[in-house]
Amino acid sequence: MKLDGKVAFITGSSRGIGKEIALTLAREGARVVVTGKTAEPHPDLPGTIHTTVDEIEADGGEALAIQLDVRFDEQIEDAFAQSVDHFGSLDILINNAGAIQLQGVEKMPPKRFDLMMGVNARAAYACSHYALPYMLEQRWGHILMASPPFKLDKAPGKTGYALSKLGMTFIAQSLAEEVRDKNIGVNAFWPVTAIESQATRHFKMGTEETWRKPQILCDTVMAIVTREPSSCTGNAFYDEDVLREEGITDFSKYAVVEGTEPPPFSAALFDPDYQ
Repeated sequence: MKLDGKVAFITGSSRGIGKEIALTLAREGARVVVTGKTAEPHPDLPGTIHTTVDEIEADGGEALAIQLDVRFDEQIEDAFAQSVDHFGSLDILINNAGAIQLQGVEKMPPKRFDLMMGVNARAAYACSHYALPYMLEQRWGHILMASPPFKLDKAPGKTGYALSKLGMTFIAQSLAEEVRDKNIGVNAFWPVTAIESQATRHFKMGTEETWRKPQILCDTVMAIVTREPSSCTGNAFYDEDVLREEGITDFSKYAVVEGTEPPPFSAALFDPDYQ
């Protein structure tokens, strides 16, 4: 298995894309730390950190559930300490937890702006900060941000969301330079298309015919974290580009509805000229 012996810490992995990444990495041998706010069943949302762990263990993998609100430093620091105490190391951090609201400044209150900045950019910074000492000690690690390449100089109608997400990419590319000689790879990854998830359904981002399955991001993450960190760092990847480097050129298997060709919705959010 490609990740045998590695320990992966994934934020926001009780459901959705984070959960699917957790399941994929576990199937490849990683011991997975599943984190999220939902420890008890939610009336409106499927899954908890414990149900994700149950699925991993039912499939023969190893996992640890830790309740975590990424807005609070003490919880983050303690979660990493628990993880290393339980599994003995920390090799992969995936900053997947996210908050989204696609509104302009007039309609979106500052409180919601603060939430997006806290869960997106600030949490990515804080998690990276508390993960680094463990990775620096072993001189091996991958840190990934679920955020897009820089393609915007303005984002009318989605100012707060764009700032919070592009902030994650700025952290990734800056941190990559800080630890370039430490064998720690720091990268961002982003889907070209909308991905089937709770967010795409709730915010009505298209229909099933315009979505791809989360597996395209799982395969993208796998391709990145199985590379030697020093050889893969400082990038802001689109999923399709990573997979092409792996020799995959037919993306039809990822379409939610067989035979459809989902448009580049997610890329266009941050690059209006994306073709």
